[in-house]
Amino acid sequence: MISRGPLSEEVVNVLSQPPGSVRPLGRVVAADPFGDDLQLALHLCYELHYQGLPGVDARWEWDPDLLRMRGAMERVFEDALRAETPGGEDVAAAFDGLLVEHVPGSGPSHFLRDQGEWWHLRELFTHRSIYHLKEADPHAWAIPRLRGRAKAALVAVEFDEYGGGRPERAHARLFADLLEAAGLSADYLGYLDDVPACTLATVNMMSLFGLHRRLRGALVGHLAAAEITTGPSAQRMERALRRLDAPEACVHFYTEHIEADAVHEQVLRRDIVGDLLEHEPELAADVVFGVRATELLEQRLADHLLDAWGAGRSSLREPQESRTLSR
Repeated sequence: MISRGPLSEEVVNVLSQPPGSVRPLGRVVAADPFGDDLQLALHLCYELHYQGLPGVDARWEWDPDLLRMRGAMERVFEDALRAETPGGEDVAAAFDGLLVEHVPGSGPSHFLRDQGEWWHLRELFTHRSIYHLKEADPHAWAIPRLRGRAKAALVAVEFDEYGGGRPERAHARLFADLLEAAGLSADYLGYLDDVPACTLATVNMMSLFGLHRRLRGALVGHLAAAEITTGPSAQRMERALRRLDAPEACVHFYTEHIEADAVHEQVLRRDIVGDLLEHEPELAADVVFGVRATELLEQRLADHLLDAWGAGRSSLREPQESRTLSR
């Protein structure tokens, strides 16, 4: 793991040592909330709650000093998200805005459908590997924080995401199949050093929302936004892949999402968000925040991809020499 500044350098250094042998004291107040350094440091801390990091003692997950440093980084990140997004409590309007398809479209999936080359698609796969190889995991944290119909409906959605009990059909496994078919590594976090802060931020947001019960409304808003927008994007990706005669395993990942997310959208709006707000109407502003924050970070990633591709250059990071955490 290659550090990207003083915060991530400190986290990398701390995690390479036994728990309790050193106290993390990162100074995060002046850190760029969307920058490489803070986003990588935060991502490394969050990964301790997922599958862990190679060579890192699992006891670091609940080390109070590391949690204190993570909390300071989270405050910087969350404050920036709130400052950059409009507020409001009109959940229906927030969702309806996601359904508006601008003509002509200008996002990455439009670019890939109409003029993308195979190397563009492989780069997108690389970016998305940071999330899709753990797909659905951040949202699972909402299950014990919901009740009644909302809980049952979320479990049903997650059951689909995890393959309906068949591991070969889990969406994370389907994306691993896509990576292998595209000639890329399917190793978990295999491309962490290659993706920029705007990619990490989209995943860190899910972890931030998922790990804090007070942000359960934002997590539900994020999931609903993702499900609403995935179907049309997946359709464009299918067309891009078929135009380039891509391997069927690559196509299958997106066709699976076209079908699944069309159903999930309705379940989320009616049974999860609807039931949540019926019992906890005070969470409406958090649901809207989750939707708006998702739009913000996805747009930042889209702008990065299109700026790079429009200039004919890679959207991935250049290799850099720095302190590394053994893999």
